[in-house]
Amino acid sequence: MGSTLLMALGLMLILEGALPLAAPALWREAFRRVTEYSDGQIRFFGLASMAGGIALFALAR
Repeated sequence: MGSTLLMALGLMLILEGALPLAAPALWREAFRRVTEYSDGQIRFFGLASMAGGIALFALAR
């Protein structure tokens, strides 16, 4: 299980780094916009992201 967790973490880091590598100006603008959201909006996006990840994980099993 440990190696699977490390592989998942590595894949997440690869995907997270793809946009700043490919389009740094777009990434910077998107990040700037996110800083203007309220705490509730950021929490909602975090919750939606987690729910989507759980759904994908359940589909993959």
